[in-house]
Amino acid sequence: MQTTSFRNKNSPTASLLRFMFPAEWERHRATWLTWPRKESISFPGLFQAAEEIWIQLALAISQDELVRINVFDKTQFVELENLLKERGGEINRKIFLYENPAYEPWCRDHGPIFVRNEEEIAIVDFIYNAWGGKYPPYDLDDHVPERIGKYLGMRVFSPGIVVEGGAIDSNGNGVLLASRKSIDNPNRNPGVGLKEIEKIFYEFLGIEKVIWLEAEIMGDDTDGHVDQYSRFVSVNTIACAFERNASDGNYLSLRKNIEQLAKECDYHGKPFEIVEVPMPNPVIRSGMRLPASYLNFYLTNHSLFVPTFEDPMDEIAEEILQGLFPERKICPFFAKDLVWGLGAIHCITQQEPGW
Repeated sequence: MQTTSFRNKNSPTASLLRFMFPAEWERHRATWLTWPRKESISFPGLFQAAEEIWIQLALAISQDELVRINVFDKTQFVELENLLKERGGEINRKIFLYENPAYEPWCRDHGPIFVRNEEEIAIVDFIYNAWGGKYPPYDLDDHVPERIGKYLGMRVFSPGIVVEGGAIDSNGNGVLLASRKSIDNPNRNPGVGLKEIEKIFYEFLGIEKVIWLEAEIMGDDTDGHVDQYSRFVSVNTIACAFERNASDGNYLSLRKNIEQLAKECDYHGKPFEIVEVPMPNPVIRSGMRLPASYLNFYLTNHSLFVPTFEDPMDEIAEEILQGLFPERKICPFFAKDLVWGLGAIHCITQQEPGW
């Protein structure tokens, strides 16, 4: 297995350069999106509704920080540039487009993981194989981080294992939540042990401790991404999804997850504070249970984008999350159409840290 491949073969390793994976609430320079395509398989019968979500999100985020958008080709570049201008988007000032093709629009998973030290921002380019080879082709998506590195002139590190961005979450202080069912899975990393994966996280992300989680919510095709049920909201606080209905298929998995995290501590031995966030009632479409969760929120420099589902729990979840980020403006974002693609706001965004 290749574990230390770099664009510049003579460059020092990420660990020697003391790069760290910052927390999402730390300062951003930009948010990355990958624009959806009519040819995509992610939103059957709902492309126009899906694209409207991207438009509204891009315009809203651009009020807080730069928005960088991957587009498939020159044709989509021109179409999107005109569309965003018509909707009031400030192209080449607040919103920037890059010809960087991907078949599907899930930038959290195929996009770069940005790391930072005191002097430099760099990219960690994990392998992407469409959640264990479920949705080929994915070769273009896998090359997105490398091309972003070239656009931005950043150093790119390639650890040589499969990890999606939604499968990991950092507290910015050396602790990582990681999905074992996703990362330690023969459909991603056959023959690679947990210790070897943890070593890679230490070397490339500056992680001192990995907390392996095994929960999974119904309808999720990612094999249990943590951004659906457990998120760091401060260095020592973890928001966890919980299910009220004991007969619901999510109840036991989420309860076990909370019980595990209540016993965990950081690498200094300090226990974490756990804040429980309710799950919405089941979201069903065309007979399918969809992976709806309020934990799939996204933070920008000044805002907190929370998925909502026209559910009585929306207001309760918003109140809890607002209390965790009182300095940010809460932005409820209708996500019933978005979860038809089996993801939500966090799944389509990727933060680029700043200073």
